[in-house]
Amino acid sequence: MAKGSVVRGLVCFLTVYWIVLGVAPYDRADWALENFLTLTCGIALYLSRHHFPLSSTSYVLLFIFTMLHTLGAHYTYSNVPYERWGQELLGVSLDGLLGWERNNFDRVIHFLWGLLLYKPLQEWMTMSARLDGRWRDWYPLEFIMASSLVYELIEWAAAEVFGGELGVAYLGTQGDIWDAQKDMALATVGGVMAWGVQTLLRRRLGDAHSAH
Repeated sequence: MAKGSVVRGLVCFLTVYWIVLGVAPYDRADWALENFLTLTCGIALYLSRHHFPLSSTSYVLLFIFTMLHTLGAHYTYSNVPYERWGQELLGVSLDGLLGWERNNFDRVIHFLWGLLLYKPLQEWMTMSARLDGRWRDWYPLEFIMASSLVYELIEWAAAEVFGGELGVAYLGTQGDIWDAQKDMALATVGGVMAWGVQTLLRRRLGDAHSAH
């Protein structure tokens, strides 16, 4: 299947999915805040698709991340009922199995920000800035770390501006004073893991070509 068909299929599915989850979100104001950056980035990605075309793998990774983020925006991150789903579908307590004492859906998404977006960022930076060598591997991780910091600052600013329940819902700290630091650390860990996987795959492919 051609890459264009894959991308169109993902975009169509994601559009329908986004509309369905946008019909009756848990908190409309929080949903709007959560989706503002998503729509902005999505439009920018669409407009630049001919100048900086990504691989099918990168588009799939972006699709997975956006699907999960859209789910979090629908419920507000701290209210995603994964614990109930685990008990109903699998008969297990995911929080109990993983030793979690809070709703950690937001933490998972921060981790996936680094894990899933490393490769798309690497491809985009390689094309736009013509990076190579170690810079091609290092700059995506730097961007993940910097963007995580900026996002936490945006969350803090939004919470200060809007205040009240909306500010609390958008910030999503759930009483953890180190929430921002943990979120940034998880995004960094995800990026480092993706870097390691990319390096390992590149070396294995290099060894395979050498063998032939």
